[in-house]
Amino acid sequence: MFNYLNLVNMSDPLTTIFSIVLIVASYSTLVNGSASFREAEKKILDRIIGKGVYDPRIRPSGANATVDGDEPCIVKVNIYIRSISRIDDVTMEYATQITFREEWRDSRLVFDDMGGRIKFLVLTDPEKLWKPDLFFSNEKNGHFHDIIMPNVLLRIFPNGDILYSIRISLNLFCPMDLKYFPLDIQNCSISMASYGYTTEDLVFLWKAGDPVQITKSLHLPRFTLMKYLTSYCTSKTNTGEYSCLKVELVFKREFSYYLFLIYVPCCMLVIVSWVSFWIDPNSAAARVLLGVTSLLTMSRQISGINASLPPVSYTKAVDIWTGCCLIFVFGALIEFAIVNYVSRTDTIKADKHRRRRPQGIVGARRKFDTAKDSGIESSDVEDGPIGYAKALGSTKLPRKKPPNRGIFSNWLSRFHTRSKKIDVTSRIVFPFLFAIFNAFYWTKYLPRDELMEL
Repeated sequence: MFNYLNLVNMSDPLTTIFSIVLIVASYSTLVNGSASFREAEKKILDRIIGKGVYDPRIRPSGANATVDGDEPCIVKVNIYIRSISRIDDVTMEYATQITFREEWRDSRLVFDDMGGRIKFLVLTDPEKLWKPDLFFSNEKNGHFHDIIMPNVLLRIFPNGDILYSIRISLNLFCPMDLKYFPLDIQNCSISMASYGYTTEDLVFLWKAGDPVQITKSLHLPRFTLMKYLTSYCTSKTNTGEYSCLKVELVFKREFSYYLFLIYVPCCMLVIVSWVSFWIDPNSAAARVLLGVTSLLTMSRQISGINASLPPVSYTKAVDIWTGCCLIFVFGALIEFAIVNYVSRTDTIKADKHRRRRPQGIVGARRKFDTAKDSGIESSDVEDGPIGYAKALGSTKLPRKKPPNRGIFSNWLSRFHTRSKKIDVTSRIVFPFLFAIFNAFYWTKYLPRDELMEL
């Protein structure tokens, strides 16, 4: 390339003047060339979409159009998911922001690229061109973005290809199956279809290679996006057959959030209710207070969980968990009622026995002394020495050999009152039953999480 600076630095005045003139001329040529280039773009736009030249009401012809017939216009679609801000279990919807792109060919827009100098033309007013009448069939509401300028891109390529891109925020309906909540996996879709053009006029296709892109910074507080699936959902109605595209987003619910919000507190309440088994049965106030408080807290916990979920007609996994925990807490309270009743019954029987025992001893002794003085054998007298010994509780009487009992029965015989035996048995039975319930519960619902990942 010619170095103008070296010419300027030369000492010859004529050379210096010539160099300055050459630089000015070159700059003027560059500016005029750029202006003429923009003027060429303007002329091309006027020629292909000028007034009376292009009619946006008419759809483009198909790729294999002939004089006798026409083919449907093929529109290739791809989307870029920028964010997913909310997934609502109550309203069963989710909010997302996407960049939506469509590509099609319109033979009416073919132009000369001036030897490859014009790669594409950018159109700021997309209303001047025909566009596919696509709509989101599961949309609740949405809006375009107009700050600072409308977020719309439209490019026209020399061969007539058109790229249309727009940024949209959508609230989409997502029907959820909550039977396995909170160990569930939900499929939320984005459905797109032609509103007026049938498949004879318009066909949507996923762009080959990478039809859906997802931002790497996507983060959801309670869900993880596992994968996405693209499919076609062309449907027939009484007005015709319409082309449709569908992308399913598979979300896995983050269990750790619910583990510390629901499962751990419920377990703690159940265990706290078992503390009453170690409290003396005579401390009725303490045991009743503990049982009732645990029951009310558990009921409030269930109400709070159901308030954050939609009312459904089927039983959810969390309902089974909270319901069984409530039964265990209620069972601990009922256990104290039984213990208290048995304790009072044993006390009443003991009092009656103490009042009856002195009379039996005195009567047996008097009859035995009378028989001895009269020379009658004591064995012929009712309540003789044997009766007397029984009344005195003599240990010299022959005893029956105790029957063979199991280890648990022998251990339980160490406790003399029935109320104490019930409490001791409950200390073992309640945790054992709760462990069995946990084994069945997690065996049923945890594999669901693994199978859905396949």
